[in-house]
Amino acid sequence: MVTAAPGEERSPALALVNTRRLGAGGEVDDLAEPPAAASWLGLPPATSLDAEDLSRVTDLRAAVRELLAALAEDRAPSTGAVETVNAAASADAAAPQLTWPSGPHREWHSTSPGTLSAALAALARDAIEVVTGDLGPLVRPCEAHGCVRFFFREHARRRWCSTTCGDRVRAARHQRLVVEQRESAQG
Repeated sequence: MVTAAPGEERSPALALVNTRRLGAGGEVDDLAEPPAAASWLGLPPATSLDAEDLSRVTDLRAAVRELLAALAEDRAPSTGAVETVNAAASADAAAPQLTWPSGPHREWHSTSPGTLSAALAALARDAIEVVTGDLGPLVRPCEAHGCVRFFFREHARRRWCSTTCGDRVRAARHQRLVVEQRESAQG
């Protein structure tokens, strides 16, 4: 089980980007197979995705990753990434709905729930909310060597997406010190 990066529970778009990551055995892609992608997207069990559908999902993931990277690096994203996110966001009509569980709350509801277009549109709209809203300044890439995940940095000292990455960095630093001490003792 992979530990969610800080913020994934608040942003499905951040969670989407982090479906591609570095695992113990190398790169892991949670969306590599159509059934896994359909399940991750929360589509009805009878939904089957084809290669073109899977490409739409992974293209959106790449575009959102580019938006988050551009935000973290204080640069403009590629025009293609912006176009991909905007196209996905507009591919499904949605309207705000008022709910009142314990006070007024706005929720967006699709006019075609349970479809790939609705799922991708919701992810794209969330990505737009992240990069234009209060969470935008908190987006950071994990600083662990080889890690490709992003997270929301809500604590000034946080530099890694998980304790696993932090432990890996600390272990590498310790090993480097041991080697340096051994070499200086021998030299």
